[in-house]
Amino acid sequence: MPIATAAAAPGLTASGLRRVLAVLCVTEITSWGILFYAFPVLAPEISQTTGWSTAWVMAAFSAGQVVAALAGIPVGRWLDRRGPRSVMAAGSVLAVPAVVAVALAQNLVWFTVAWLVAGVAMGAVLYPPAFSALTRWYGPRRVFALTVLTLAAGLASTVFAPLTALLTARLDWRETYLVLAVVLAVVTIPAHLWGLRGPWPPAEPPESTHPEQSDPARIARGIPFRGLVIAFSLAAFAVYAGVINLVPLLTERGVDSTTAAIALGLGGAGQVLGRLGYTTLTRLTTVRTRTAIVFLAAAATTAVLGLLTTTAGLIVAAVVAGMARGVFTLLQATAVADRWGTTHYGRLNALLQAPLTITVALAPWAGAAIASGIGGYSPTFLALAAVTVAAAVLALAATPNPGRNS
Repeated sequence: MPIATAAAAPGLTASGLRRVLAVLCVTEITSWGILFYAFPVLAPEISQTTGWSTAWVMAAFSAGQVVAALAGIPVGRWLDRRGPRSVMAAGSVLAVPAVVAVALAQNLVWFTVAWLVAGVAMGAVLYPPAFSALTRWYGPRRVFALTVLTLAAGLASTVFAPLTALLTARLDWRETYLVLAVVLAVVTIPAHLWGLRGPWPPAEPPESTHPEQSDPARIARGIPFRGLVIAFSLAAFAVYAGVINLVPLLTERGVDSTTAAIALGLGGAGQVLGRLGYTTLTRLTTVRTRTAIVFLAAAATTAVLGLLTTTAGLIVAAVVAGMARGVFTLLQATAVADRWGTTHYGRLNALLQAPLTITVALAPWAGAAIASGIGGYSPTFLALAAVTVAAAVLALAATPNPGRNS
């Protein structure tokens, strides 16, 4: 179906829809690549050259993710009322000096504060605001737009993990971050200012007359929403602890750091492959069924990474795990709209994403801490798989009875 048929938003032309989608694809690749995926590649060198412990370096990064989660709540309310242009452009402007501050940090406190500032920027430029923008602008065709966006953004690690490794072969970690800050400024600031202009359409009216399904405050207090939050938070913790700790797992198995970075990048390519089938999955399954399928697939691939020992097998498993992770991102993006519609998507999605992002924030530090406590990364990945299975069980009860596709 041509994109022109998706123009359900008053005042936003077909070319405007294409522009918005293309711009968000580029800026999400860049923002995720620099603000998130560069870090696991650089973290070992940061710890080695500064003398700061790996756990504390990870904790600083995690603290930034917590701030991103908290910042996402007011960002979500703003998006529902005003749209994404101003808030995403402001986030891009803030991200640049934050990355520069990370690069110039002379002590752990400075390093941590820099990541806290970067966290505010991440809350305004990463997936949640982009998802809100496309959900409102594309209306009934939101799954198509979200799929295209996440297909493109899945290349963030594919592009930036090897690029970061290539830069560190010639520069130290500080110089690498300074180069990446320049890329961030050149790409994201003008793109958000130019590409996200256009009328912000009014919210769709609630599809249900039940107060429990149309009042965002009542939805947020309800058991289904809270259960969904817990289930996604547990699963996200396990999935992203696996991503961030994939390089340490591989190096523990004797894989060199360059090959480990390439494996991380190939996992990003796996995300793209996994997302290609999501539209078909939504057509053939109910909300409960596809949620359980995706969660259990993530659990299985995480467990396999904990069991394999050969380099080739681990690389293949990293790609397959990336496929599961890619579908998980789309499931996360559509979770609110599939259950409660799009009327209050920005607000409800922010409330879902905040605790989820906090668990993701804890994942780098917690993964390293678990590995230290139970004797390595292999048993850690098995433990993460068990957490994801528990999340799948909880998710089965997290679809409201009056909801659609249940």
